[in-house]
Amino acid sequence: MVPRRAGGGDFRARLRYSGGVDLIREFFSRLRELESLLTWGGYPVLMFIIFAETGLLVGFFLPGDSLLVTAGVLVNKGLINPFGLSTFQNLLLMNVTLMTMAIVGDALGFALGRRAGPRIFNREQSFFFRRDHLIATKAFYEKHGGKTIIIARFMPFARTFAPVVAGVGQMQYRRFAMFNIVGGVSWIFSMTFLGYFISNWLNPKQIEHVVYLIIFISVAPVAFGAIRHQLAQRKLAAAAAAAPAQKSE
Repeated sequence: MVPRRAGGGDFRARLRYSGGVDLIREFFSRLRELESLLTWGGYPVLMFIIFAETGLLVGFFLPGDSLLVTAGVLVNKGLINPFGLSTFQNLLLMNVTLMTMAIVGDALGFALGRRAGPRIFNREQSFFFRRDHLIATKAFYEKHGGKTIIIARFMPFARTFAPVVAGVGQMQYRRFAMFNIVGGVSWIFSMTFLGYFISNWLNPKQIEHVVYLIIFISVAPVAFGAIRHQLAQRKLAAAAAAAPAQKSE
């Protein structure tokens, strides 16, 4: 009988850890070059990003809209096709897969919000948790109600926190599920099909400009909402500070 080498389990564990670290490093090194990221990672990377951006509170920085448009472009070029399908069949398969991940991700975010309750709004801001985005999404939700779940799909940062806010607000799950499905399906469908069809008429540089435009249009409502919120807070603070002075007069 061959004696078992001491420390073999530790070595394999270190090897797995080293491989995991290298994989994470490779992922983040390619995150700014979406075409490179998707040709490297394919379906698994797409599925992870869509799920993480909608279901995990740390996924707010991930590039959902531009990623989906780029995925549609690459499907049309045949650069993402692990099952050897026709380009349109592959596009349909990608849509079903990513719609599922988006819907499941939002459902998890809703469950996290319901479990955490209002105390999540008092959590300290950090690199992995943006309390300011959460508060801004809460204000948006209070103004627009349940349809925020649909609208937020097209708004970076807000789509990460909208299901959490709905969960905290104890929205009826059946109502949330309806908004979740409509939002997830419309978001994935519109972005991937846009990328698929514009690649027939635009060159790569023009497509890149379209992606930048989509990012700007998606981010603008959040940015303007945050600015309005800050201005309103300053106005309230100024009014509160002026009140004692008026009383003393």
